[in-house]
Amino acid sequence: MPFRIIRDDITRVHADAIVNAANSSLLGGGGVDGAIHRAAGPELLKECRTIGGCPTGEARVTGGYRLNCKYIIHTVGPVWHGGTEHEEEQLYSSYMSSLRLAADKGCESIAFPLISSGVYGYPKDKAVEVAERAFSDFLETEEMNITLVVFDKGSMTASSGRYREIARYISDAYAEEHRDKSERRLSILSLNRKKKNSSEFNAHIGGAAACAPMPLTECMEESMGVPDTLRRLLDKKDESFSEYLLRLIDEKGWTDVQTYKKANIDRKLFSKIRSDPEYRPKKQTALAFAIALELDVRDTESLLEKAGYALSPSMKGDLIVRYYIEHRNYDIFQINEALFAFDQTLIGG
Repeated sequence: MPFRIIRDDITRVHADAIVNAANSSLLGGGGVDGAIHRAAGPELLKECRTIGGCPTGEARVTGGYRLNCKYIIHTVGPVWHGGTEHEEEQLYSSYMSSLRLAADKGCESIAFPLISSGVYGYPKDKAVEVAERAFSDFLETEEMNITLVVFDKGSMTASSGRYREIARYISDAYAEEHRDKSERRLSILSLNRKKKNSSEFNAHIGGAAACAPMPLTECMEESMGVPDTLRRLLDKKDESFSEYLLRLIDEKGWTDVQTYKKANIDRKLFSKIRSDPEYRPKKQTALAFAIALELDVRDTESLLEKAGYALSPSMKGDLIVRYYIEHRNYDIFQINEALFAFDQTLIGG
């Protein structure tokens, strides 16, 4: 998918470019900066000495050396001063400068740390918002696989205050489902008790009829003896997922590019879906298109049904997506951020 979030050590990530959250000297430091310099080897510092530093909000490029990348892009994020000294604009510029530099170098993939969120003190939740906005703006016009690498679990967790309402929504849905299941079990037990108390039921299970073979119904006889029945059923088959999706896109009046970018879907994957009427996507891909097309819950369920899926009240990831749909928030980056915080699979393809 064009944008994803992972929890890992950025020095172990494979990408065309890895971004270093550097200080203005570019000569190494603590945190991510120090880790990248150590992993890349002394040759990196030697090249950095020839660059002459980097101002806040800008980016410079070096070789990747011993890292799993062609390039290391060094960018200097702002120090947090309470948000009163243009920190947001500077942080956004750090991301965009790095992305443009990677594009100039022909990179197809890039991995970022959460810039300025360590010793520079930028609040992690605000830093994530700026990163996502920069990625979204860039991907509107460019093609690149962007990975946000989160090292510590505390950067994005379900316990964060911003996710309390989602956690409550999930808890209420689980409670309601449990209550419905209990009511169904009680209903079945009650029905069974009534049957056991029925003399007709007792006579039936005590008689020879209980051992008699069940007769084939007319429908079974027909389906077993007349293959044309199955053929007629197949002839009535509804639209496939691909056909239904393309019709929805046409009804919206959107272009293919608009659609797959909003869905966080790779162009090659979208081409497969368009060219194959019988293409069956993963559930995360189908959900991504529902978000991109800004479908309500009912229409989302219809789209999922075409691919053989459903929105399940017992699956945390489905409930999170449903929460955002019900609140008419169709920002797929924000949805994926919440899914990541709750340790759920991201949507997209």
